[in-house]
Amino acid sequence: MAQRPKKQEDDKRSDNRNNDQGENPFVEKLVAVIRVAKVVKGGKRFGFSALMVVGDQKGRIGFAHAKAREVPDAVKKATEGAKRNMMRIPLREGRTIHHDVYGHYGAGKVVLRTAPPGTGIISGGPMRAVFEALGVQDVISKSVGSSNPHNMILATLEALKNTVSPRQVANRRGKKVSDIVGKQKEYGGKLDADASKESAKEE
Repeated sequence: MAQRPKKQEDDKRSDNRNNDQGENPFVEKLVAVIRVAKVVKGGKRFGFSALMVVGDQKGRIGFAHAKAREVPDAVKKATEGAKRNMMRIPLREGRTIHHDVYGHYGAGKVVLRTAPPGTGIISGGPMRAVFEALGVQDVISKSVGSSNPHNMILATLEALKNTVSPRQVANRRGKKVSDIVGKQKEYGGKLDADASKESAKEE
């Protein structure tokens, strides 16, 4: 009879240990798995190439592709590579990009447009995976070039690299954020939250 409470306590401790284990802070999106072949003496050696997008949904994004003999190994290698090659993208109010931007990589060409709240992610295919991992909630995008997932993702990342925040522009020009953004918000006619915070700090 004395062992039952001890067993229950051990079960509770194991449950607590499982709850204390931190969850993965990154969102991992498997974009595509492509079967590849290497011609060797005596025939072909088949493998798999995985395209992975990893982000924290707070403005950080990474992309990588890796090859392996089996799909799980390729996915693992691509995920590790994406986490090593992460970059930070400035977001407006944490939900959309600051301005319209165009990006291209090889034959891949994309157009990204900022959107008001409630628009959602108007995108498809590999580009949607990038926005979901990045944390973008409202955006309008269009692919006008190649439909190759590799080129589409890299073109989208090139476009995101070209986005600049009002704070970056203000620092570059030696002005205040309120002088760059203005007093009126683009949507709704309200004061821009980011601009008001930055101007308050500077004052």
